[in-house]
Amino acid sequence: MSSVIIAGDTSGTVTLAAPAVSGTTTLTLPATTGTFITTGSTGQVINKASLPTGSVLQVVNANYTTYVSTSSTSIAATGLTATITPSSASSKILIFSTILGISVTTSNNALHLEIYKNGSFLNYWDDITGYGVVNVNSSSSISYLDSPATTSATTYSIWCKRVGAGAGTVQFNNYVTANQTVSSITLMEIAA
Repeated sequence: MSSVIIAGDTSGTVTLAAPAVSGTTTLTLPATTGTFITTGSTGQVINKASLPTGSVLQVVNANYTTYVSTSSTSIAATGLTATITPSSASSKILIFSTILGISVTTSNNALHLEIYKNGSFLNYWDDITGYGVVNVNSSSSISYLDSPATTSATTYSIWCKRVGAGAGTVQFNNYVTANQTVSSITLMEIAA
C-alpha cells in the first residue's frame, strides 16, 4: 500500500494511505480554505450556510394541554405558541399545527383557527368535521410556509373563535383532564 506522509506544523505526521482498489480512483480537493469533516471526528459540524436548499436547519416544537372553550365570535389568542430564531434572513419557516379534542355544544357551530406571526395575521382554517353535530370529538391541522426575512426571534401562535349560526361554545383539548389530547405547533427552519 502506498502512502503520503505530511509533517505536522509543530510535531507529528499525517499519513494519507491509499486503499487497495482496482482501476483509478480520483479524490478532488476543494480549491478553498476549510476543514474536512470525518466520520471519526467528534465535535465537528457542517456550517448551516453550507447546507443545500431545502435542508432542515432547526426544529422547534410546543405542546399545549390547556382546555380551551369560547363562545366569542372575536378572534383571540389561545396560548398555543412557539418561538424560533432563524439562522439566516433568507430561510423559510414551515409551520405545522394540530388541534385535538375539538367539540361544539350546539349545532351549526365550528371552530375557526388562525396563525399569527408576532401578533399579525398569517392564515386561517376552520374545523367543520363536526359542523351541525353536538359534542363531536374531532381534530384539525394545517401547514403553512412563511418567509420571515429576519434573524430575530419570531413567535408563531394559534388564535381561535366561534363561527356559525349557533349560540353555544366551541372547544378544543376537550379531553385534556384525561391526558388524551395535546395540541401542538411545530416550526421548521428550511434553508432557501
